[in-house]
Amino acid sequence: MSTLASAAEAADRLSPNLDPWSLARELSGSHLIGGKLVPAASGRTFEVRYPATLEKVGEAAYGEAEDVAAAVEAAATAQKAWARTPARERGRLVGACARLLEAHKEELARLMALETGKALRTESRVEAGVLADAFAFFGGLASELKGETVPFSPDMMTMTVREPIGVVGAIIPWNVPMMLMAYKIAPALVAGNAVVVKSAEEAPFAVLRVCQLMNQVLPAGLFNILSGYGPECGQPLVTHPKVGKISFTGSVETGRLIYKAAADKLIPVTLELGGKSPMIVMADADLDKAVAGAVSGMRFTRQGQSCTAASRIYVQAAVHDRFVEAVKAKVDALVMGDPLDEKTDIGTIVSLQQFDRVTGYIDRGRSEGGRAHECSALPAGDAKLKEGYFVRPVIFTDLPRDSRLIREEIFGPVTCVVKFDGFEEALEQANDSEYGLAATIWTKDLKTGLDGARRLEAGFVQVNQNLVVMPNLSYGGVKASGLGKEATLEAMLEHFTHKKTIIVNLE
Repeated sequence: MSTLASAAEAADRLSPNLDPWSLARELSGSHLIGGKLVPAASGRTFEVRYPATLEKVGEAAYGEAEDVAAAVEAAATAQKAWARTPARERGRLVGACARLLEAHKEELARLMALETGKALRTESRVEAGVLADAFAFFGGLASELKGETVPFSPDMMTMTVREPIGVVGAIIPWNVPMMLMAYKIAPALVAGNAVVVKSAEEAPFAVLRVCQLMNQVLPAGLFNILSGYGPECGQPLVTHPKVGKISFTGSVETGRLIYKAAADKLIPVTLELGGKSPMIVMADADLDKAVAGAVSGMRFTRQGQSCTAASRIYVQAAVHDRFVEAVKAKVDALVMGDPLDEKTDIGTIVSLQQFDRVTGYIDRGRSEGGRAHECSALPAGDAKLKEGYFVRPVIFTDLPRDSRLIREEIFGPVTCVVKFDGFEEALEQANDSEYGLAATIWTKDLKTGLDGARRLEAGFVQVNQNLVVMPNLSYGGVKASGLGKEATLEAMLEHFTHKKTIIVNLE
């Protein structure tokens, strides 16, 4: 029986479980190392709670250096045979994972909504769909792991080949953990690497389930996942001598620490470190489209918990008031409630720490003299939801230009609308930021749109739209928003392989 046929037969062993509470209990207390669910070496766990009611969801394994060592050893052992597997066979197996994840999409969406508080209908199902698509996309790129022939000398055959790095360590965030994990591990696996993932402590279960499912298809040890906290689990992963590459998504502060640790080892890193993404609305823009773009671009249905959220919106004076009124009306129409309820548009903030951070910024904005336009309404009727981390979306106007709300990443449902007169003024303010991840510009004038796209200091710029990151769209920032790109063939080649030059003397 072929490897692929055996994998398909093994994949039938796990059926979708649409009860996220029971699934979380089944996964509680476990890492996945060497193809098996195992407890932490210390036996320690930490609690995970439903952000909408604060009910206990389950307990995650408390990863530490001993767990990291076991996972890296399993990965290093599995990677040797995987690197010798033909690239197209690797691609077929990753493609089989994509089909399996698609079959479990609803299960994964429900589990994601339970642990993160993201609304099932508007957010978690979307992420589960992109997850499967990312693995399908990269699985189809296996044949593109090509080298080159170099016309160096007629007496020599000179070529380059692409070789895997070895063991890749990936550290993922809690806001879109499945999708961002896929953009790291799918290209790494197809390129011939093994991976060890450290999940976010707020959202350990959905990604653990993804790993469990994929281990029905992939060779044991190739994909391992640990749960835990940064100092005890993330730091040992970054510094482990057998980890040859780190891919991290998270805060600027942590990214700097990882970069320094990687520099000591002289290994490559990819860093996606957040943003304070500007949106420029010119007076000639299609206002209805711009308003819809602001609502979707600010990721209000995700409670603004997005690196690319349009959290600074610069609106030309002639349409400023109409724009603010229209955005508020649209957000008012969104229903905030139980994330697992099909009627809910907006769920919760992920944790108490993040809740306090967001509400603290809202209080600061008011104290600075800003006008807070609160939108939507807190859920009513269910007493349990009164304990949850619900925050009404806020549109701030009239803030001073040096306001911390305009300059700092809040990672919550708070956007700042700033009035401007001329286009040059808007560009100057949009670029006046340490961040440079994403940006959008809204105008009917093609010259203005192209000029703005060229001059905006961001790695992901859109004109008259605000799409989320998708496979085959190069994604990554400039300035403090990070290093490297994700989600493309280029990312797989540049970030997960080494280029080797081979010269054969023909004389």
